[in-house]
Amino acid sequence: MAATPLIDDVAFVTAVNNCQLLPSEFGHLQHLRLGWLQLRSAPLEMAIEETCTALARFATHYGAENKFHRTITEVLLRLMAQGGAMEPEKDWPCFLHCNQALVNDARSVLARHYSPTLLASDEARRHFLPPDRLPFNA
Repeated sequence: MAATPLIDDVAFVTAVNNCQLLPSEFGHLQHLRLGWLQLRSAPLEMAIEETCTALARFATHYGAENKFHRTITEVLLRLMAQGGAMEPEKDWPCFLHCNQALVNDARSVLARHYSPTLLASDEARRHFLPPDRLPFNA
């Protein structure tokens, strides 16, 4: 998994917002990159809203509305913020290095906080739901 982006940050965010990337070009690492960039440019709650809006629009554009999951997206951004995404001294490669669990096994990280039943619910897909297992750090 390459840590070096293929396009610069501004072009990447623009491409996501304008649905100019193909779904095959937008996987887990790109989700994290979008969230990381939003966290670098806005307060947490605004970054969450901007990321969720962009991802929902992207999924809808490609006829995959059911792929967008509000709870998972919001949780990942909150965990990324806890993992230093908003710290100016942590660039993208440093963030990836320091957050290998989110990069390589996000499902296990999510499972610490959420039961499979809750994450599989339509309500969790449409709206943020708080964890039913381990709460997040304040």
